[in-house]
Formats: sequence, structure tokens, C-alpha cells
Amino acid sequence: MPCAPPTSDAPLPRGKGQRLLVVDDDPRMTELLETTLSLAGYTVATAGSGAGALRAYEARLPDLLVLDVMLPDLDGFTVCRRLVENGARLPVLFLTARDSVEDRVTGFAMGADDYLTKPFSLPELLARVHALLRRAGRSAEAGPVLRFADLTVDERSRRVRRGDRLIALSPTEYKLLRYLLVNADHVMSKEQIMDHVWQHHFGEGVVEKLVSRLRAKVDAQDPALIHTMRGFGYSLRLSGDG
Repeated sequence: MPCAPPTSDAPLPRGKGQRLLVVDDDPRMTELLETTLSLAGYTVATAGSGAGALRAYEARLPDLLVLDVMLPDLDGFTVCRRLVENGARLPVLFLTARDSVEDRVTGFAMGADDYLTKPFSLPELLARVHALLRRAGRSAEAGPVLRFADLTVDERSRRVRRGDRLIALSPTEYKLLRYLLVNADHVMSKEQIMDHVWQHHFGEGVVEKLVSRLRAKVDAQDPALIHTMRGFGYSLRLSGDG
């Protein structure tokens, strides 16, 4: 088993329910890490491949990823890169049997936050996980979450949900949605939207296209929340309000 024995009697840091995703193709290692982290107070999901890691991320939206570099399909570097390209913002702790400078540089360039070289001690793993979550601000307490009807916007993770459905937004779409949300039930003019989203004035068609894209994603299910107030602008409200 590629884990060194504990070397200290110091109290081990404990989690408070934060969600972790552990990815390793060695079932024994996966079971050991899942058990250790669960007993330490974390909520743990696992995957045994790169493709499985990408699916598990979408399903579980973890607060931290413990990712083995050597996987049977997509290596850990590729998994990390794809997550970052898709907008994921979470700490990544790489597990690796390779400790070359080149590997570390590659990992950090792909978005890694820390490395742990096999064999490692379980207390060191727990300390690294605890430190990464603390630096990322992923405490047990929920971050600022904006809500309207069944729409939620987590300002810390930038995750947007409509009910149980996760909505992928571009940075510009997110900025517009947040602006409408914090001004819910008020009508925001096209000029106000341009000032807030771009700090520049473009042709009015730019706002219409952005609102149309956002509405297609947010209002893919009833009831519609984004409404056009003809001659005035746009408003986030429930149908029939106001």
C-alpha cells in the first residue's frame, strides 16, 4: 500500500462535511482514502478513471479534488485542464509517484494547487486537504448564495442552479444574471445593463442577444423568470408580479 505510516501524534485536522472527489485507478488506494477522509469528517465521492472523474464532478460539484496523475484513460493533467476550461474553480491536490520538476511545472500550469508524492502519510494528506480548503475559503459554512424562486447563484463558486439543474454560464452571462438577481422585481434599462456588464455603450442589439442567450439557459423550464418590459428594459420576476 503506497502510504507511509503516521509520524506524529499531533491531533489531525478534521473536516466539516466539505465535499471531496477522490480519483485513483487503484481500488485499494481509493478505498483507503475514502475511508480515511470520511472518518475525518468529509463527504467523499470516488472515481477510478479520468472520464469517471469528469462525470463525478458534474454530478457532485466537489469542494476539492484529490487526483492521481496516472489514470488509465485521461491522465490527471488532462482531467484538470478540462475542468478548468469548463469553468471549474476548486483546489486540486495531485497524487503522483513521479516527483520531477517537469511534472510539477506541468501540473501547476494545468491548475494544480498542491502535490503529494507516493508513498505519503495519511496525516500529511489530511493536513494538505485541510490547508487547501482553508485557503480556498471552503469552510463548513455556506458561502453567499443569492436566491430568487428556484434560482440560486453561489457567489463563491460561481455555480448557478435552477432547481436541481446546474446551468453553465459564460462570465458575461453570469454578470448579467447576477445584476438582474440583486435587482429582482426592478426594471433595468439597456443602458444600465451596458454600464454594468461592459462599462461601454454598444448597439442595443448586443444587450438583446445577451439577454436572449441567458433566457434560453435560465428559462428552459417554467416558470419564466427573465421578462422583457417593452420600452423600459428587463426584469427578473415571477410572471404576474408587478
